[in-house]
Amino acid sequence: MDNEITPVDKFVLPIGRQEIELQRIVYESGGMPQLRVRIREGKRFTVFDVDPDSAARWGRAMIAWAEQERQ
Repeated sequence: MDNEITPVDKFVLPIGRQEIELQRIVYESGGMPQLRVRIREGKRFTVFDVDPDSAARWGRAMIAWAEQERQ
């Protein structure tokens, strides 16, 4: 049995051209589902998994920042 990975979103940033990929991951060993964030910069990858509470906090902070900057 392998880890279960489901695509959530994928996009390229307009400045810097980094490729962002978000995936839902459930590990074979069990535990809570997590959000995998994969950032590709050329040949380099940064990958980390985020728990639901941290993802919610991060999302709220990003939305608040974006709304403030659009004014």
